[in-house]
Amino acid sequence: MSKILITGGAGFIGSNLCEYFLNQGHEVICLDNLSTGFMHNMDEFIDHPKFLFKKGDIRDLEMCRVAVEGCDYVLHEAALGSVPRSIKDPVTTNEVNIGGFLNMLIAARDAKVKRFVYAASSSTYGDSKELPKVEERIGKPLSPYAITKYVNELYADVFARTYGMECIGLRYFNVFGKRQNPEGAYAAVIPLWVKQMLNGERPVINGDGSYSRDFTYIDNVIQANEKALFTSVEDINERSKLYNLDLHEINSLNLVFNVAFGGNTTLIELFAALRDGLKDKVEGVESIEPVFGSNRAGDIPHSQASILKAKRLLGYNPLIDAREGFNLTSQWYVNNNSK
Repeated sequence: MSKILITGGAGFIGSNLCEYFLNQGHEVICLDNLSTGFMHNMDEFIDHPKFLFKKGDIRDLEMCRVAVEGCDYVLHEAALGSVPRSIKDPVTTNEVNIGGFLNMLIAARDAKVKRFVYAASSSTYGDSKELPKVEERIGKPLSPYAITKYVNELYADVFARTYGMECIGLRYFNVFGKRQNPEGAYAAVIPLWVKQMLNGERPVINGDGSYSRDFTYIDNVIQANEKALFTSVEDINERSKLYNLDLHEINSLNLVFNVAFGGNTTLIELFAALRDGLKDKVEGVESIEPVFGSNRAGDIPHSQASILKAKRLLGYNPLIDAREGFNLTSQWYVNNNSK
């Protein structure tokens, strides 16, 4: 069993990762400053004998060093998300997502961790109109947030080549599931809409509802992280030869993978699916209709991933499609509506 540092472990994705790896028998350290994460996200495992919570900020290099000491692996999830937040406050987004990321790379390098796996983002594809999105072809970033996530990939590449680190970036596509925060100005669309419908309110769809996303259920993301942590370099190289992929082998590892289901759901389809998932659980939901607003600055019209690379090199095999994920998530929010 391994000792894993999960930064941002009190957040939505991070807390799900903490819970999963604890259940697999690993020792887990969580580093989080609770700026966007919550203690209640850790309620189900806070007293686990193999879990340790450290309150700290990744902008503090010494805190990063303390947190990673003795760890075998790092799952770096800590970041300030949200395109609108980054447009409103690019300075803080930059400090956390780039400065904090660099601190964690330095701390992980000096602690000689076996592998550094980090949350990259589909926002890196920017203005590229190609569908599905393929890892090797990106466009120009459309927001400060997108810039920070692309810079993360560049830094990881430099640290892999310069210091021999093993780094894997996972470009998440619209992850959703239990514990995703429905509150605040920058709430993600799925928990926000579910909360609004549970309260009898009409959700706002930005634009005409034709924008589409590759919505990715949290369990698929957990699987991708596990594959990224523990698939050996030897296995990756063997699989690359099997599929005639040129990885430019060096004495390190630096790869980026799309993490998604490979599907495509428009916003109007999303609204209908969430409403359908709630109508048998909450009285009156079936009569709710959306409100249509203006498009948001920095939003890309369509996003759909090719997951062929992750399937071939990591053995990634997402098991829960968007529709099933919407139903599971809606049920979770119904059961936890008071939280």
